[in-house]
Amino acid sequence: MKVAIIQHDIIWAQPEQNLQRLVPLLDEQQGADLYVLAETFATGFLAKGELAEKPDVVGWMQLQARRLDAAIVGSVAIRDEQQQLRNRLFFVRPDGSYDYYDKRHLFSYAGETDEYVAGEQRVVTQWRGVRWLLQVCYDLRFPVFSRNKGDYDAVIYVANWPLSRQDVWQTLLKARALENQCFVVGVNRVGSDPACHYQGGSVVIDAYGHTLAMCVDSSVSTASAQLDMEALRRFREKFPVLRDSDVFVEK
Repeated sequence: MKVAIIQHDIIWAQPEQNLQRLVPLLDEQQGADLYVLAETFATGFLAKGELAEKPDVVGWMQLQARRLDAAIVGSVAIRDEQQQLRNRLFFVRPDGSYDYYDKRHLFSYAGETDEYVAGEQRVVTQWRGVRWLLQVCYDLRFPVFSRNKGDYDAVIYVANWPLSRQDVWQTLLKARALENQCFVVGVNRVGSDPACHYQGGSVVIDAYGHTLAMCVDSSVSTASAQLDMEALRRFREKFPVLRDSDVFVEK
């Protein structure tokens, strides 16, 4: 399983330009099985609700997935069937089918709860022999929600995580890999929006906490890594962290 991480700048509230700029970055990592983009990659974080799904961002993802014969992951500001605004992470396959996860932990500190509606369901999807847990940005701070129940092999975090809290991003990504004995794919943006500056720190980490691939800090860049699923299986059998873990029961 080859995973490509795309660390890009997002032009504030200019979805057409952002989508155009992403195509050559995707092409830098030909042959990947999975391409991961940042949170709200087409508009920027908390861009006005009227930009939701303009243009057809999911349609663009379907086109690119088909063209590359790979899955593409990224979050989109979108209105659901009840016209409620969601920060929705799409996992799109080459045949046009997709799964999605609505961000559970909205970032109240920045006012995301004022306009967006939180999701409630934890989502695990499968692709080419790997089980993926889908997560968005602020979810990274809530380890119980992402606790591995033996039902996933890798977790994806897409983000607009600001430079001022970069150390937290790097520390928690490694922690999630170690405590859940899984691969972690974290993709963050670079550049600036009206509120924050972003350094990136996009990375792929294995279950030992080792960095398999990383993008260049503060730069538009791409990187890729091979996920060795057989090595993960052997590690889990030899060092049974998941079997020895506590069981959390929701009340």
